[in-house]
Amino acid sequence: MRLYIMRHGETSWNALKKIQGIADIPLNEKGRALAKVTGEALKEIKFDLVITSPLCRAKETARLVIGDRQVPWIEEPRIQEICFGIMEGTQESASDRPQYSENLHRFYADPWNYTAPQDGESIMDVCKRTKEFWEELVKKQEYENYTILISSHGCASRAIMQNVYGDHDFWHGEVPPNCSVNIVDVKDGESVVVEADRVYY
Repeated sequence: MRLYIMRHGETSWNALKKIQGIADIPLNEKGRALAKVTGEALKEIKFDLVITSPLCRAKETARLVIGDRQVPWIEEPRIQEICFGIMEGTQESASDRPQYSENLHRFYADPWNYTAPQDGESIMDVCKRTKEFWEELVKKQEYENYTILISSHGCASRAIMQNVYGDHDFWHGEVPPNCSVNIVDVKDGESVVVEADRVYY
């Protein structure tokens, strides 16, 4: 099984540095362009399956990458982005709301100790649901020889990759760039990173 674990393209909220979470924000023009360039780079890959977050930015990115290839699709809510609850839609700087900016700083600098906001999720919550998804996926014998595109999000894709890295550094050095791809081979329960955070633009 070969997995292409991809973060979606840029959205207007990414560009404006707004907290996005599960707010269903579409790609902007740049985001669509990045997805098309990524699709061009991956056009020779024979994908057997697409698994995408149900959020429109992930679905649109996958559509632009796949192009006119006829590939089965699955929408998987367990790989959607972390929910930021009442923080969604506010500026990342949020200078008028110091309790938000402090917590958001912790989200990036010390994510394991990030406090889930009202109606939101913690890093552990996201890791739990993505781990359940991962364990189900890699056990599916019918997918054993599949090449699968997984279209997800910055935090959620890092949570998925925790199943490979098991790294205390959750971000593995940085938030993955828009349309970056982690290529992972899975065989007999063992996972090997072929390429990490590859961008094609």
